[in-house]
Amino acid sequence: MSVLPASSREWHLVARPHGWPTPADFALREVPVGEPGEGRVLVRNLHFSVDPYMRGRMNDVKSYVPPFKLDHPMDGGAVGEVIASNAEGFAVGDHVLHGLGWREYAEVPARHATRVDPDLAPLSAYLGVLGMTGLTAYAGLFEVASFKEGDAVFVSGAAGAVGSQVGQMAKLRGASRVIGSAGSDEKVKLLVEEYGFDAAFNYKNGPVRDQLREAAPDGIDVYFDNVGGDHLEAAISSLNVHGRATICGMIAQYNDTEPVPGPRNMAMIIGKRLRLQGVLVGDHYDLQEQFVQEVGGWLRSGELKYRETFVEGIENGTEAFLGLLRGDNTGKMIVSVTG
Repeated sequence: MSVLPASSREWHLVARPHGWPTPADFALREVPVGEPGEGRVLVRNLHFSVDPYMRGRMNDVKSYVPPFKLDHPMDGGAVGEVIASNAEGFAVGDHVLHGLGWREYAEVPARHATRVDPDLAPLSAYLGVLGMTGLTAYAGLFEVASFKEGDAVFVSGAAGAVGSQVGQMAKLRGASRVIGSAGSDEKVKLLVEEYGFDAAFNYKNGPVRDQLREAAPDGIDVYFDNVGGDHLEAAISSLNVHGRATICGMIAQYNDTEPVPGPRNMAMIIGKRLRLQGVLVGDHYDLQEQFVQEVGGWLRSGELKYRETFVEGIENGTEAFLGLLRGDNTGKMIVSVTG
């Protein structure tokens, strides 16, 4: 056994946000660290993920994943190094992916830890392009949206961790046209020049419906929704007959305190025979092996590119999360624990 740290800092939710979260809703607290229990490993976290879905978990409502408990550590994806093991199959020095982020040290049940190889990809990649966000993009596009070669695809939130992968995967599988929306001119440039989108626009520069119609004059066949709101309404207008939409996220509405009106053009769903379907990555782990094989190949060949935005230091964890909600990140937002 290694010499263990005496304590660990971890982020607790101390108040349920009303609307936009504020720093006062969170507290960084110190807790003692001990030897791992039977069948468990102690992990020194190196990176943890902050994701839009975590905003929903801050509300005390029934959902597909339980809400965060007040005055308890939050959780989420993390990668780190095993510093003590009381579980078969895990040795000190192993690197693992697990679900107890938002803290410096995590005592993880071995059954919930997956060994990862830092020689195959940077550890942070297992939180994004080779992790949950990458599989979300892969399953949402190819299985839920039933993408086929020749489809025209529109992605909202296209410079984010999921959206940027969706657009590139569509191109690699033979999309006729890929359009993305983002929240800054810099991100629009990135989508076209680095990620190979055929067109992109800054949704702050004018009505989404008009900008989408100009970027896709022949309509779209697939819409991958990370935003909701006016983007979904615009997509419904531009979708061709038998178009499909994957509803992955609605970040535009996560901090609203009043119910948001639905798209005003829902009647179009009937005439166009559209299919709108939600996606949760947990339903698609059967694709994991295929996903890693195909996406790993694209990464090795350099055909698939990805960006990460790092915030250094666990003390800046909640600021990273608030920055994610503001759209400060390009690609995956990651907190490097030690800074």
